[in-house]
Amino acid sequence: MPAARCAVCAVPLTSGEICGACLDRPPRFDRTEAAFSYRFPVDALIHAYKYGGRLALARPLGEALAQRVARDVDVIVPMPLARGRLAERGFNQALEIARVAAAGTGIRILPGACRKVADTLPQAALPWKERPKNVRRAFVCDADLEGKRVAVVDDVLTTGATLEACLATLDDAEARATGVTLAWAQ
Repeated sequence: MPAARCAVCAVPLTSGEICGACLDRPPRFDRTEAAFSYRFPVDALIHAYKYGGRLALARPLGEALAQRVARDVDVIVPMPLARGRLAERGFNQALEIARVAAAGTGIRILPGACRKVADTLPQAALPWKERPKNVRRAFVCDADLEGKRVAVVDDVLTTGATLEACLATLDDAEARATGVTLAWAQ
């Protein structure tokens, strides 16, 4: 990742600490962290892990992710998958890397804290402008996270729509949320 990034959304910056988009329309989360830029060889590893079922890659990917999780976080919550997508894929890629990150940091993981209640279209299949609408109201929080510092773990941040939708749900639950992803693909 480039050294100069927006402190909120992680977009590369040439100057300043917060990008114009975050100043203009502040998102409902504290910050976003990413371990890598989504480019070779990281993109190939994530693709093999997520779509090729190479679950052994969860360990090195999760260990890299653990280095980006702030130590002041109370709990780690993996990005939930809808039931249909989970049945199709056979595993939740965010949950598997979150388990490794939780073990590496000693931070408690709450796999069932959030649920995806809508079977949305895959974000990767949609134009960027349609992604926020696709995941709006797709998540619910089932845990009492009021006042907790929560790191939501996901694999790839592209437009940030999915992460923002999940983190907005946590904001509604009065948690302080941070997004932590393997790779940033903007």
